[in-house]
Amino acid sequence: MKIAVPSEVKNNEFRVAITPAGVHELVSHGHDVLIETGAGLGSSIPDASYQAAGATILPDAASTWAAADVLLKVKEPVASEYGYFRPDLVLFTYLHLAAEPELTAALLASGVTAIAYETVQLPSRALPLLAPMSEVAGRLAPIVGANVMLKPNGGPGLLVPGVPGTHPAKITVLGGGVAGTAAMQVALGLGAEVTVLDTNLFRLRELDALHFGRVKTIASNSFEIDKAVVDSDMVIGSVLIPGAKAPKLVSNELVSRMRPGSVLVDIAVDQGGCFADSHPTTHADPTFTVHQSLFYCVANMPGAVPHTSTYALTNATLPYVRALANRGWKDALRADAALALGLNTFGGVVTNSGVAAANGIDNTDLALVLA
Repeated sequence: MKIAVPSEVKNNEFRVAITPAGVHELVSHGHDVLIETGAGLGSSIPDASYQAAGATILPDAASTWAAADVLLKVKEPVASEYGYFRPDLVLFTYLHLAAEPELTAALLASGVTAIAYETVQLPSRALPLLAPMSEVAGRLAPIVGANVMLKPNGGPGLLVPGVPGTHPAKITVLGGGVAGTAAMQVALGLGAEVTVLDTNLFRLRELDALHFGRVKTIASNSFEIDKAVVDSDMVIGSVLIPGAKAPKLVSNELVSRMRPGSVLVDIAVDQGGCFADSHPTTHADPTFTVHQSLFYCVANMPGAVPHTSTYALTNATLPYVRALANRGWKDALRADAALALGLNTFGGVVTNSGVAAANGIDNTDLALVLA
């Protein structure tokens, strides 16, 4: 099997889809690994390291995509890459198709077999390929939010931990999952006053027990969200419905009642965002103003720490990549129900109900595709 890895082309995206250790593992199983020249430089991995692990370096994106049986990426393809799509290509990457109608249409028109990291789901409902990047984005969220709160960056000039005799920042985290928990932990470490809202009371009990009551845990509903958000200096949105668009929890009207200079960080922007006014931004231009509040909605937050993110991602994806390479995609999906849930498109049809609903198109039953 030929597994190819192109350079990422999204704005300020420095991650790469495989490490030299991953290359070595695949090559040891008899597969060819093809890397576009320079693909790992943003993650401090030179071509020579890939070559030493057994990879072949290719000169450009076109040759890399053309050579692939399975193509590994980090971020969803952008419009300039749609021309590389073809019916016999297996694409394994983050896709977030519920928020990407144009990409969805391009995948369907070309017949690509597209398997999305973010919808691979274990029987426990855990998302093993989303979790490492959710942890990174969650830990980054209070840090970037604290930076936005500095006066030169347009914020209110509030130091998150404060100093003796002053109030620390109040940070509200919407969602107590992987990203929300990571955000909460770093916010606590920064010395903030932290509130977490979630609909799962069992999860709230866990967070309360783990942190000895240092975190305020609130059962999430519209009334409590309103109350917490209005009283916050920073709000971190981290809610997720696998494959589907994120629910809109913070309205424009609610933002209008927030403190001037308050900051909203939307980790869920890849899935459409959980704030009504969210739209994707980039690391080059990360914020915009709504009323008197600042929104930070960078769609590839982990791309800011590519060295950490690349290794964390490969640790999670490699067992699945190995299965796809060793067995072929269809047999691999038949053998692993969790991986099968990652299939989003095949042969011009959508096989994920959340993606189909978000795009207003019919869904084809996964069992029919794998039969």
